[in-house]
Order: sequence, then structure tokens, then C-alpha cells
Amino acid sequence: MSKTKFIFVTGGVTSSLGKGIISSSIAKLLVARGFTVTIQKLDPYINIDPGTLNPYEHGECYVTDDGAETDLDLGHYERYTNVPTSQANNITTGVVYQSVISRERKGGYLGETVQVIPHITDEIKRRIKLLANRDNLDFLITEIGGTVGDIESLPFIEAVRQMRWELGNSSVVVHLTLIPYLAAAGELKTKPTQHSVKLLQEQGVQPDIIVCRTDRSLNEGVRNKIALFCNVSPTSVIECIDAETIYDVPILMKKENLDLEILRKVDVQTEGEPDLEAWEKFLHTLKNPTRNVNIGLVGKYVELKDAYKSINESFIHAGVANECKVEVRSIQSEYIDETNVKEKLNGLDGILVAPGFGERGIEGKIISIRYARENNIPFLGICLGMQCAVIEFGRNILDLKGAHSTEFNTSTPYPVIDMMEAQKKISGLGGTMRLGAYPCHLTKGSHVADIFGTEDIAERHRHRYEFNNEYREAYSQAGMIPVGLNEKDNLVEIIELEGHPWFIGVQFHPEYRSTVANPHPLFVSFVKAALDHAARTN
Repeated sequence: MSKTKFIFVTGGVTSSLGKGIISSSIAKLLVARGFTVTIQKLDPYINIDPGTLNPYEHGECYVTDDGAETDLDLGHYERYTNVPTSQANNITTGVVYQSVISRERKGGYLGETVQVIPHITDEIKRRIKLLANRDNLDFLITEIGGTVGDIESLPFIEAVRQMRWELGNSSVVVHLTLIPYLAAAGELKTKPTQHSVKLLQEQGVQPDIIVCRTDRSLNEGVRNKIALFCNVSPTSVIECIDAETIYDVPILMKKENLDLEILRKVDVQTEGEPDLEAWEKFLHTLKNPTRNVNIGLVGKYVELKDAYKSINESFIHAGVANECKVEVRSIQSEYIDETNVKEKLNGLDGILVAPGFGERGIEGKIISIRYARENNIPFLGICLGMQCAVIEFGRNILDLKGAHSTEFNTSTPYPVIDMMEAQKKISGLGGTMRLGAYPCHLTKGSHVADIFGTEDIAERHRHRYEFNNEYREAYSQAGMIPVGLNEKDNLVEIIELEGHPWFIGVQFHPEYRSTVANPHPLFVSFVKAALDHAARTN
């Protein structure tokens, strides 16, 4: 084995406790101590990836540089550590079984009976070790999705059990659980945690550290009770109290000495404190803004908290960069029409039209873009948001009546947005879009070139449809300028509108590249433009 130390993060009692945030916080603390770290998510569902899942099922689908469609927790990993992830950082049950079955069909098991143990668990372990060895890491944090006791996560827990036996003191298990407060009894209850740990023990895994989600502080008696019944030392019972923001969690975990407890368990020596100066400065600015700005997020999944997770986090990063608080007003595009658009968008200093798929809510997005264009409100369109801007401009400025995207109207007389040629012969849906980072050349002297400070960038994509080049000249002459191009494939990546204070549409997803350490320049500039608009109109 390599020198890598392995940290396994499991969850108990209930889902949505925040294993991704705890994993990211551990990673942040270790990176701040100078260690090389990455995080891996093991998802128990049988889908190959979340790429074909409805956002109502799984929230946002996050995309990596190498084109992997992954769990949204990978976004947290990158935002906290500023370390890019890849396809190897997200493993699903579907991927594991597909790999094993494919090998069996090719005769790779030489006639053996293929079973969950050892073949499925061996494949899980191989993929965990592969990432550790590939990147020559000090620490690999592996988060197991779901909740202990779920039948679908059993092979992952079994793989952890086997690796614990193989690795000895080079591994540690951190179990995240819930300590509920029972109002009728007036006390915190540890029994759900005891049962959760018991379930884990029945599967052969003894947690080393128990992180307790709670809405109030754990007293010494509660800590000692958990330690006694769960076979851990009292110092290994970590309080994780509800925080004002997810970016508080690394600081809270530092105060609880979670990183030191992990290092002690795996026999790694360290000196001094983690360097969190920049993180603490970020937090201070986040909590002490000097002004507010109102930005509308127009989309079709706005009622779902996690559907636009990366966009909302990017606004936090950009707000801190501008020393302001971005108040995001979520607006359901399906309910916007010509009669109520002014009422729905009143008081906004900026409008972002979100990405997405499907026809529902499209006309509301187009109407919102027209409102932003005609009223000189800063506008950012992302992916489908950019395509809707192209449609709106075609209909209302170029007088292309019925202009549309062939995604929504295959018989439109003016297909200003059309499917890419490379996509037209593809029949499968999963993993077949234009995915991952692609280069883009920016026009010298353009607004976006000034924003990025360079003429060559690379951004992450997730789409099938593109600006139709047959209309490029007409749009340019009318003032909607293609200022960012993928020169290899001759694809329009960015448009900006002449004569407007700030009107930019991008075919890529800038939100996937924004981190605490490096807020995305487009979001920073967009928030700055919104602040300028507020100053002009108030």
C-alpha cells in the first residue's frame, strides 16, 4: 500500500445530516495543515451517474473538468479545498456492477461464480485504492452515501470493513449521527445514535470518531454516555452544532479538535495550527457585509433547495469578493408572463436565468430576459439561459417570428438554437452530452476578456444544443456579439449585448468553477454590475 491514510465517513439515524459538509470540513482542515487530500463519494444508487436524474430526485448534477456527471457533494469538496475532482471521485453501485458484469462477460473471472463478496467488494476497494495511488495522496476521504442500515449500502460498508482489516492504523471511520432534543423530556437523546452505531458494528465496522449533529451543545454527561455505549473515547465524541452558514463548519470542527483526533488515530504527527487565515477573513466578510444587492434567479426548479446549489454558492463567493450580501430571490419561470413580469421582477438589481432542460417555463425565461434587456438590468444567462437570450433577441430585435430552439420546437421557421452535429446520431442519454472543460477564445477588447483578464479560458459544459452559426452574422450586426468561441469546433460560447450596462450569456457553467479561494470572475463582475445598478436607481 501507499503512504495514504484513509478516512471513511458514514452516516446514521437520518439522511441529509451533512456528510458532504463534514467530509469537506475535514479535508479543509487537513489541507490547511499542508497535507494533500481529496474526497471520494460512494453513492448506493444503481444509476451509473446522476446525469439522467430529475433535479427533484437528486438535486443538482455537478460536472468535473474531465466530464463526469457527479453528485452535488463534489461541488462542496471543490469549493472547500480548491482541489479539482474527477470521474474517479464519484462511484455508484451502478458503475461497480457494470464493471464487474462486463468483466464476467469477457471471461475475466475464468468461470468463477461471481458474487457480492468478494467480486463486488473487490471492485469497490480497487476503485478506492486507485484514486489514492494515482494522486499519491496523504489522505483520501471516502464518504459513503445513504444511511447505515440501508440495504443498498451494505456492499460499501463491507468493503470498508475489509479495508479496515487490511489497513490497520492507516484508516479511521468517522460516523455522523443525530442527537435530537426531545422537548417533552427537556433533554438530548442519545439512543438513536446508540442504535445507529450498533447497526454499524453488526456490519463489522467500529467507528473511531462520532460526530454529533445537534441544535444545542452537548454537555459532558451526554458525551460520556455516547462514548461508553459506542466504544469510543470521550475525546472522539465531536459536537457539530447547527451553524449560521456551512462555511462555519470547518472552524467549529477545528474548535472540537476533529482534525487532531483523526491525526492521532492514524499516527500522523503534526505541529502548529491549520492555516485558516484566509478562510476566517472570508467568514468575517460574509457575516459583516457593508451593503446588500437583490438578484433574481429565474428557473424552473427554484422551489428545490439543491437544484441550483452551485449558483447559490457562487453568489456567496462573489458577494464576499464585493463585500456585500447577495439577496437571491428565487422566481419560478413557469409563472411569469407578459402581464405580471414587471411585478415578478420588480426591485431586482440583476437577473440570472438558470440552466435546465425541457420546455416547461421557457416562455417565462424569455419574457424575463426581454425585461432585463429593455430596462438595462444586469443579466447573466447560463447554458439554457444564454439560449433563451438568443431566442428573445431573434424574436424581438431581428423580427424572426417564431424563432426557437429545436429542443422545444423541431419545426420552428428560425432554429436559432439547434442540436450540435456531433449529437444528432446519439441515441443514449446518459453521459452523451458535451461534458467537461473545453477551451474558449475571447475577443480582444470585449467585456468578458476584461472580466477574465485573459483571452483564453477553459470552462465546464453540460448541453446538447448550440447557437446556430447560420444566424451569427445577423446577430452580430444587430448588436448581440459572439465574443467567446471554441475555435476548434467553431462553436459560440459567449454572447454579450452592445449598449447594455452588463448583458452576458454563456453556454458553459461558470458556477462549477467558483470556490471560496477563487470566486468565479463572471459572478464577481455580475454582482458588481448589480451593485452599480442599485446605486444608479436608488
